Amino acid sequence: MEYVQERVATLHRLGGFDPATAPVAEAAVVVPMTDRDRGAPAAEAALSELERLSPARVFVPVRAPAERIGGFRKWLSGYDLPLSVLWCNAPAVEDLLAGAGLGDGFGKGRDVWLALGPAADAGEYVVVHDADATSYEGSHVARLLSPLATEAGFEFAKGYYARVEDGRLYGRLFRLCYEPLVRALSTESDAPVLDYLDSFRYALAGEFAATAEFAREIRAPPAWGLEVGTLGDAFAYAGFEGTVQVDLGRHVHDHRAVAGTEGLEGMSREVVATLLRVAEEFGVDPDYESLPDRFRAEGRRLVVQYRADAAHNGLAYDPASERDQVERYAGAIGPPGADRRLPAWSDAPFAPERVLKAARTGGAGGT
Repeated sequence: MEYVQERVATLHRLGGFDPATAPVAEAAVVVPMTDRDRGAPAAEAALSELERLSPARVFVPVRAPAERIGGFRKWLSGYDLPLSVLWCNAPAVEDLLAGAGLGDGFGKGRDVWLALGPAADAGEYVVVHDADATSYEGSHVARLLSPLATEAGFEFAKGYYARVEDGRLYGRLFRLCYEPLVRALSTESDAPVLDYLDSFRYALAGEFAATAEFAREIRAPPAWGLEVGTLGDAFAYAGFEGTVQVDLGRHVHDHRAVAGTEGLEGMSREVVATLLRVAEEFGVDPDYESLPDRFRAEGRRLVVQYRADAAHNGLAYDPASERDQVERYAGAIGPPGADRRLPAWSDAPFAPERVLKAARTGGAGGT
């Protein structure tokens, strides 16, 4: 049974976990959704699990067309939860953001950020998790929260899990983009932030818990860089000693195609840019001329290792496809460009109450 520690504290599933140790009643849970999640089995299962937990508040930031947001609200009202729906693309929300100079860009990161401020006001702790995992268990919330309430002083808990489905390895953006990039950067720099980023067993997991104080300090990238950006802020705020990662077992959810702007290739541009921005912020000065080739070398080395692991476990594995993905992700490597992160809520130009008010207005019923 595996129980190895990383540079950050690593809590395993070894049996005997007591959910009563988790301060669920003092926590606000953020569950970002899009219009396609309405009525989806995974989302319904997640909400039903949350009903049994009784958190202090549940915030659902959602992007949906005006003609469908009414139906979305009606669907969510059927759950016995202290629930607030934040319509993230409501005209009043767009106006609020534009008026504060924050109207550039949208996506999962912005949606979660809109909910983090209200959530930090609603509870002593904040938990964020996705709504598309068919393997979701309410105990995930308790497992993430429990270490934050101990004498160890943890302020940030990151979930990790195995991505093995249908007889093959998934988690491709982490395995073939994030992981080789961190290793490639480490060949030219010994900055502590790289050790921190390399400590996470599944750095792109969407599940985390934080104290309300830390949640107010997260500067979320507006789109797919949310998870990496959060790790950068966690390094600054909590560091190695205040960070813990928690084993959430196996995770099963929808998969994206590799190619295209909506696929993993498009997501990789946001992930890479955010990771490089975090690295630069904490003292790494990448040699961008040689970095793509060093990334490719690390990626090829990992493909050999993952191929061996898959064979050892009787899993299907296509090394040519994996090497092709490494090459695609290498195309995203370059200077990160302008910093588009949203401000920490501790320094935001408006109060969380204004977001709640703006996100409630407008929209029609219908389906």
